[in-house]
Amino acid sequence: MDKAGQIPPAKAVTPKELAAYRAAAQRRWEQEQHERARRQKRAWEVARQAAQLLKKEFGATRVAVFGSLARTDSFTRWSDVDLAAWGLHPEDTFRAMGAVMDLDKKIKVNLVDIEVCRPSVRAAIEREGIEL
Repeated sequence: MDKAGQIPPAKAVTPKELAAYRAAAQRRWEQEQHERARRQKRAWEVARQAAQLLKKEFGATRVAVFGSLARTDSFTRWSDVDLAAWGLHPEDTFRAMGAVMDLDKKIKVNLVDIEVCRPSVRAAIEREGIEL
């Protein structure tokens, strides 16, 4: 505000300044897309590793990824890995959850035991899940 309490008019942006802003914004967007793609690739690696662990160590008969990782256009730099497992023994569920959570320090892994989840969640997993 100026001395009279008025907001001064905005400064006009020159074409050169506008071009520099647009170039910087484009570089930022490209960097974000690169980082998202790198994280998504790592998330798939973690998902496959978790599926293998769940089958080998905890007797899972099926494992599927669902959520944002299963919907490529929904995956962001904040997305996690959502997995559903079939065939886990009830006494092993919490150990299995802990084991997959420890696979990566930067990507969170959530595990759903399909046998005890809500029917609506199960239906969504059956509909959109990608078996690993």
